[in-house]
Amino acid sequence: MSNGQVSGGLVIAAVDGSEHSLRALEWARLAALRHGAGLMVAHVLPDVSQLYAGRRSSLHDPNEPEEYADPVGDRVRALLEEGPQYPAQVRYEALEGSVPEALRVVGAENAPLMLVMGSRGRGGFATLMLGSNSRAVAGSARCPVVVVPHEDRAVEDPWGASAGRVVLGLHAAETPEDVLRFAFAEAAARGTTVQVVSAYAVPPGPTALVDAPFEVVPPEGLADGGDGVPAEREMLRAQTERLAPLRARHPDVPVEQAAVPGDAAGRLVEASRSAALVVVGRHHPRRRSLLMGSVAHAVLHHAHGPVAVVPALTDDAD
Repeated sequence: MSNGQVSGGLVIAAVDGSEHSLRALEWARLAALRHGAGLMVAHVLPDVSQLYAGRRSSLHDPNEPEEYADPVGDRVRALLEEGPQYPAQVRYEALEGSVPEALRVVGAENAPLMLVMGSRGRGGFATLMLGSNSRAVAGSARCPVVVVPHEDRAVEDPWGASAGRVVLGLHAAETPEDVLRFAFAEAAARGTTVQVVSAYAVPPGPTALVDAPFEVVPPEGLADGGDGVPAEREMLRAQTERLAPLRARHPDVPVEQAAVPGDAAGRLVEASRSAALVVVGRHHPRRRSLLMGSVAHAVLHHAHGPVAVVPALTDDAD
């Protein structure tokens, strides 16, 4: 494994030795290969190892061994070295501190393409769909965070490695540009389609078909006299305007557009059943709250495949 700098960027995989985190490691390995990036495997040392390191440092005892047991690190190294192809540059980092804070720091210091972690860690309750560490990191990291679901939630392709679509949840007026850039870059690396899903409000009434299947429309199919309801046509046109710069930058990435009535989160969760990745913005860029937005929160808790939560990475970042 190399400790050199990587010109193509960096993918960070957070591991703790659990099967959930090893699924995330496999997803991160494939992501690094697709993007031509390096791979950093980050492991927060268990409390006992951190206490030992602090004791040795405070006592300055030369008789104490410099190294202490790190079975998680040893297991991960063995998996990477004996397994299938992995990136040319891989490095391992043993971190200290609380899991969320240590991962936030390593993400901020290395400006990675993404930080990948499992939806539940070693200490998670079996009934929880999303662990507290995953929720905390996804809600506060200053880089895109991909959360890979545990096996009970995943369907079809557990690694998200297929040519399935990249699904982008878009609020045309509010979603930061960084979210769109991430979705298109991921689709380009996979050689697949971006399916853009936006929701519009529907007045309550007996004919509202909120649970009806939504229709995806290629941009070329948006005719002036379309049959859709006015709110749907307006949403599709707002999408088209917002997506124009990304389509120009990625002319080889096919785009499908969908404007759906009612609940955006529910539509994105349903789309996650066959998507390679669902991409959502963390929250409204002008609301400087530490709380994650309701759509991102719901999708993280219920999606059947990997979810990327992308913060605003420019001057509007929190």
